[in-house]
Amino acid sequence: MTERVVLAYSGGLDTSVAIGWIGEATGAEVIAVAVDVGQGGEDLETIRQRALDCGAVEAYVADARDEFAAEYCMPALQANALYMDAYPVVSALSRPVIVKHLVAAAKRFGASTVAHGCTGKGNDQVRFEVGIQTLGPELKCIAPVRDLALTRDKAINYAEKHNLPIVTTKKNPFSIDQNVWGRAVETGFLEDIWNAPTKDVYDYTDDPTFPPPADEVVIAFKGGIPVAIDGHPVTPLQAIQEMNRRAGAQGVGRIDIVEDRLVGIKSREVYEAPGAMALIAAHKELENVTIEREQARFKRMATQRWTELVYDGQWFSPLKNSLDAFIQDTQKYVDGEIRMTLHAGLATVTGRRSDTSLYDFNLATYDEGDAFDQSQARGFIELFGMSSKVAASRDQRIAAQGQ
Repeated sequence: MTERVVLAYSGGLDTSVAIGWIGEATGAEVIAVAVDVGQGGEDLETIRQRALDCGAVEAYVADARDEFAAEYCMPALQANALYMDAYPVVSALSRPVIVKHLVAAAKRFGASTVAHGCTGKGNDQVRFEVGIQTLGPELKCIAPVRDLALTRDKAINYAEKHNLPIVTTKKNPFSIDQNVWGRAVETGFLEDIWNAPTKDVYDYTDDPTFPPPADEVVIAFKGGIPVAIDGHPVTPLQAIQEMNRRAGAQGVGRIDIVEDRLVGIKSREVYEAPGAMALIAAHKELENVTIEREQARFKRMATQRWTELVYDGQWFSPLKNSLDAFIQDTQKYVDGEIRMTLHAGLATVTGRRSDTSLYDFNLATYDEGDAFDQSQARGFIELFGMSSKVAASRDQRIAAQGQ
């Protein structure tokens, strides 16, 4: 029986050429699998047909948009996941759902190997292969660009030689990865970290320098998940799409950072995540209202570790699963509404209300009706500072003895 390889297929030059390249290098048949995570662009049926035209024996398209939004983006929102306090793990989030469908396709079509289009310098090779090892430990992994020396020039020459139905001569200056949670742009002139991004870098966001009038939005949450926008019920996918549209029109969610890659190098990345950044800002403020102080402090530490694990391709790891349980527990009272103003690149919270709020007006007010017993403060301060007071006394005593 001929060996079969499942290829993570995007429809672009590299993965289109990889279909024949893998066949020639390994003698295997290729099954192309495209996973829709809200990346937009070409019609998926067009992509599926292109894979067949490029030599795939099977081509399978999975519509994973709702799954991605509900099962991957929402946990990231509940965690307020921002790598290096800036990047909402756009690409990292999509890899485990793609891996899940690749492994399912391998089992369905009897493939022994899964292939992806990553290079040897990026994070995604780790995310794909660690995920595949976890969900399909019997499967082998290959990366044509990395393992079979498929350079861009070789890919163009191969496509032209075999008359493949793809555009082979237009060289996009950037490497772009996008999905409904956001968009990642790198390479080209951005690799000089002194160069400012030009207008053609952006697609999800309009220029915040010349914004339309301010846009006020009210987002309702239940269990830390958005369930309505301006009173209209939404699914997780609809919430992200609506906020992408409205926050994107105001230029919200542009991020330009030099980040620490998993493979040990620093990389300049430009991200656009209007919906994600606006939703995270709203969610964080609702947590400020509804989560107890010590729980919130610990959650910030847990969130940082959760985000690092996701960034590092450890979505299916035991520690990530344990942190999931903690984060989920923190969300049971994160119910209520946040009012935001979207304008000129900013998503600014202007109002909060919640039936599960820990904010007590009568305790917080300095006006008539103050229920806080200020006489208790003196004793509290004495006890709170006791350990520091005792330590300071010891230090002074020993210092005096040494004179």
